[in-house]
Amino acid sequence: MRETQRTDDGRWIVVDGRRWRAEDPSLPTDAATRLRSHLGRARAAVRNAPSDREREAARARVQLAKEGLGERGDAWWELTEDERAARAADRLAGLDELAPPA
Repeated sequence: MRETQRTDDGRWIVVDGRRWRAEDPSLPTDAATRLRSHLGRARAAVRNAPSDREREAARARVQLAKEGLGERGDAWWELTEDERAARAADRLAGLDELAPPA
């Protein structure tokens, strides 16, 4: 397994020398867990999609999950706590509608 380092400001993780935006640390544990579950299922759907249309739909789900986690879209550190919570809740609602949990 690769070693993950976090920058001093906590905004980025570094994996194999490459910098990636870190997950929003203010997310409630249950919301972050659900978003990660959606992300994993969406990535699997991208990998296993039988058609381009289904692959694109799965990629859209990946995007929603990563936005909810704060890894894409507006940088989480530039948003208020309320805006961050609202974004996570909105993305979770969309993901639950597109791919209901089992």
